[in-house]
Amino acid sequence: MLQVNPNATRLTARNVSKLFWVEGETDPTIALHDVSLDIKDGEFVCVVGPSGCGKTTFLNLVAGLLPYDGGEISISGNRVDGPGRDRAVVFQQSRLLPWRTTFDNVKYGMELHRRFAKSEIGDRAQHFIDMVGLRGFERRHPAQLSGGMQQRVNLARALATDPEILLMDEPFAALDAQTREFMQAELLRIWTEANKTVMFITHQIDEAVYLADRVFVFGTRPGRMRAEFDIPFERPRKLSLKRNPEFLALTDQIWTLIEEEASRAGLMQAANPAESR
Repeated sequence: MLQVNPNATRLTARNVSKLFWVEGETDPTIALHDVSLDIKDGEFVCVVGPSGCGKTTFLNLVAGLLPYDGGEISISGNRVDGPGRDRAVVFQQSRLLPWRTTFDNVKYGMELHRRFAKSEIGDRAQHFIDMVGLRGFERRHPAQLSGGMQQRVNLARALATDPEILLMDEPFAALDAQTREFMQAELLRIWTEANKTVMFITHQIDEAVYLADRVFVFGTRPGRMRAEFDIPFERPRKLSLKRNPEFLALTDQIWTLIEEEASRAGLMQAANPAESR
């Protein structure tokens, strides 16, 4: 397992831009413009912003699933030019193989990487199944698991490949409110044990403040870095932190900034701002 060096930078993005061309149009859509940021080794960072601001696009650039049109992204000093073993992605949908059990789904990523000895794959799979709290469900198929349990399998599969950075794209968005809260607390426990660098995309501001060391706010299209917030709350964190007045004030400050961005883009003209919370 990778050792964490909190003084090192794991992810660097410099002046990154992304264009999308639409057939029949003469000018491209500028999805991202001049995005620059650093993420330290072992840091948990969340990215928030109005709908359509390029959060997921940026994650896909970091994952190597899309090419960027300007600037540079690097991980541990190595330029990102496509997918790599140094990254793992947890999507909003679990994307488990329905014919495989929990145990075999967790093994799948390691089998694809082909850098793990066959003799260690089973032990590693069991280790991460235990870490995400699914001991006893090894032989269940995805259809026999709840949505929250499926995402635990998805997380275990990603962690088992030992990535340098874990990219998470709204992984709890499809869960009910109560399960989502519990999964946030579980994710922090797992993150502490796994010692991973995490970039987490979310629309839920209190989720970002609860999870992160820092929160990056993207402005509306063209997506750009609008603000950065250091989260002052000590770890470990309990869910009761969300009722702390300082927590609520910081959440409201970020929300106000996002509402300003959404209003500027005309996204809230027909909506009551209070309802957007």
